[in-house]
Amino acid sequence: MPSAPVAPEIRAKFGLERLIAHDARLLSGQLSSLRRRLFPPSAQKSLRTFTSGEAAELIGISDAYLRQLSLAGEAPEPNKTAGGRRVYTLEQINELRRLLSRSRAKTYLPSRQTAEHLQIIAVTNFKGGSGKTTTTAHLAQYLVLHGYRVLAIDLDPQASLSALFGYQPETDVGENETLYGALRYDGEARPLREIARPTYFSGLDLVPGNLELQEFEHETPRVLAHQRRAPEELFFARVASAINSVETLYDVVIIDCPPQLGFLTLGALCAATSVLITVHPQMLDIASMSQFLLMTSDLLDVVQRAGGRLQLDFLRYLITRYEPQDGPQTQVVGFLRNLFGDRVLTNAMLKSTAISDAGLTKQTLYEIGRQGMGRGTYIRALEALNGVNGEIEGLIRSAWGRAP
Repeated sequence: MPSAPVAPEIRAKFGLERLIAHDARLLSGQLSSLRRRLFPPSAQKSLRTFTSGEAAELIGISDAYLRQLSLAGEAPEPNKTAGGRRVYTLEQINELRRLLSRSRAKTYLPSRQTAEHLQIIAVTNFKGGSGKTTTTAHLAQYLVLHGYRVLAIDLDPQASLSALFGYQPETDVGENETLYGALRYDGEARPLREIARPTYFSGLDLVPGNLELQEFEHETPRVLAHQRRAPEELFFARVASAINSVETLYDVVIIDCPPQLGFLTLGALCAATSVLITVHPQMLDIASMSQFLLMTSDLLDVVQRAGGRLQLDFLRYLITRYEPQDGPQTQVVGFLRNLFGDRVLTNAMLKSTAISDAGLTKQTLYEIGRQGMGRGTYIRALEALNGVNGEIEGLIRSAWGRAP
């Protein structure tokens, strides 16, 4: 149960810092309690199973063919629901991909080849509430569901991405367990391979975040003040160096950047091979983005003159929380398309109650499935998500020289 409200006289006695600390402990305790209720008995998230139709669609074969493979004993034995429906785990789906790729000329594994470079996507915007974290989580999960090996990095000290994956930042993520552990300038740095942790999505690893990431923002000015010039100590190269150390393990790395233009964001942009800028189609958000782009351009110019390499496969603007029936929003989207042309993704992330409802239980649309919501609402939201993520997957494949 929540603690009793703090009386005014106690507030006056405590002072601001103790009052905030009191509320932080109160909220943290309630969030831990909520997680235990949502994900019993271990309080850890797990991924749902997929129907045979969903599994076949993800692999790229027909449901009838999947049934034939199962009856012939050439596929993992599916589980059965109480109603007798065949269901598969993501691990079984990936096993099917491997089996089919070994026994047939066609490959069902989209993993990058040796000559194809690691794709590092920075998802960013200057303004909070633009859908960065939702975009990052759904894109990472979409790619994993389609057979890619993905590393998601939570670079935001507020750690919303980590929370969405079931981690409470202040209790589940310890010292040196964020990307800061691989970026720090002292002798306590750890290899990124040790920090990345597997998630309940087979093939998707996470580097979680918490307030520890702020240490990089505090330490970097001190390092710069001492005029250390060793290449390995240049702040804008450290994120790329950490990611390069695990290059062989992944096909795609997706970074959820903080909503401010600090050293962490600049490091992510310098590491990136591609950038997604999320845009909520409101004029105040567009004005904020204009300032973000101007400041980013100036700072990246300084970084480039200092030796940073800034080479992108693509930069795209993604319209988020879009309501097509909203006239002013439609005008803003038209304005952006006229201004930036094909740098605005054709597909938009629609505002949907299905996504909002899933978020109430710290889940994404790919996790929650169709249960508990209207079929039409779910399908419309899922089609919009798949449209956006499929378009981004096409850009990744094009960057590798493959057919989209």
